[in-house]
Amino acid sequence: MKRTATALVAAIAAAVLTIPVASATAESSQSSQSSHDSLRDRVNAVMETGGTVGALARSTGPHGVQRTATAGVSDQATGEAVRPGDRFRIASASKTFVATVVLQLAGEGRLSLDDTVEDWLPGVVSGNGNDGSRITVRQLLQHTSGLFNYTTDFPAFTSVDGFQAGRYTTWTDEQLVAIAMKHRPDFAPGTKWSYSNTGYILAGMIIEKATGHSWQHEVTHRIIKPLHLRHTLAPTTQTHIPGRHLHGYSDFDDSGPTIDVTELNPSAGSAAGGMISTSADLTRFYQALLGGHLLRPAEMKAMKTTVRAAEMDEVWAGARYGLGLMEVPLSCGGSYYGHGGDLPGYTTRDGATADGRRVVVLATTGDGTADLTTEHARNKVIDGELCA
Repeated sequence: MKRTATALVAAIAAAVLTIPVASATAESSQSSQSSHDSLRDRVNAVMETGGTVGALARSTGPHGVQRTATAGVSDQATGEAVRPGDRFRIASASKTFVATVVLQLAGEGRLSLDDTVEDWLPGVVSGNGNDGSRITVRQLLQHTSGLFNYTTDFPAFTSVDGFQAGRYTTWTDEQLVAIAMKHRPDFAPGTKWSYSNTGYILAGMIIEKATGHSWQHEVTHRIIKPLHLRHTLAPTTQTHIPGRHLHGYSDFDDSGPTIDVTELNPSAGSAAGGMISTSADLTRFYQALLGGHLLRPAEMKAMKTTVRAAEMDEVWAGARYGLGLMEVPLSCGGSYYGHGGDLPGYTTRDGATADGRRVVVLATTGDGTADLTTEHARNKVIDGELCA
């Protein structure tokens, strides 16, 4: 999911406890101590910006050499330290999984990226100037549909009171889309770019129409199981995160006290951001995707065909967006692919080289500082590792 620019960098009250500094673990004897130190230092830099409760990072090299670094606590109530294998809510990083399934279906001839929303979901996108017959599947995945972003009018993601009132509510995809239909579109389809979670709710609905199964089922059977992502989940209404996991904490842009936001009915995010994973599983996913193991060449090319996403510049300068995949310039030249994810209390940042041979995943909890300092520190983890 993507919060508003203000909420993305909202401050979280500093924890009244001792925060452990980052620890690094070697997962291959080939890794150098200096590499361990650099990853540990970058993770510590994220913690030092304030407002971050826990952080974990995994950096994987071209020969499978993996390094991890952790900092802070996974649970403020117990003071338990973050571990490299902890699960976390990946928020909008879910979009890459969903887009991959849609592109697989396109490669199988079961749908076309040029099909309209109306072709698949008659009457769902209508009213207040919204017209599903003018919006294509490609535009949903690319954020060029012009559809209003439902999460900006969704109390469960915008205030402490709203979250407390709605965190256990089960939402249907139709209800989420209906929120967006109360608003006029932001622009005519295909004329601009603007991030809209509504498009991915609709993409999930189209997957179900095309296959007869939910998007969760298709993601599980097409991606999670074949890749043996044993700690990745596409839950429907399960509110807790099973096993060892990071607890999320947020004050929703100072709208109330900082609260534990870990328990959440994922139907609120659905195909736009409802998944749970680990840094190791996300690494394996990006390796397989960019390594050409999940999509045929034509569909991979479509996924990597990007448009300028100037709206993202505050966080990712020069960013471009394909079909469920971001392309971000590297400070050392070239670019990386990935997809950020933000939910109240959880932030996922990741990046992979075009061939998937190098992957970096960073997960943090808490809202970070009130300015962009924490965000810049997070980005330095990805950029620094890929440019090393």
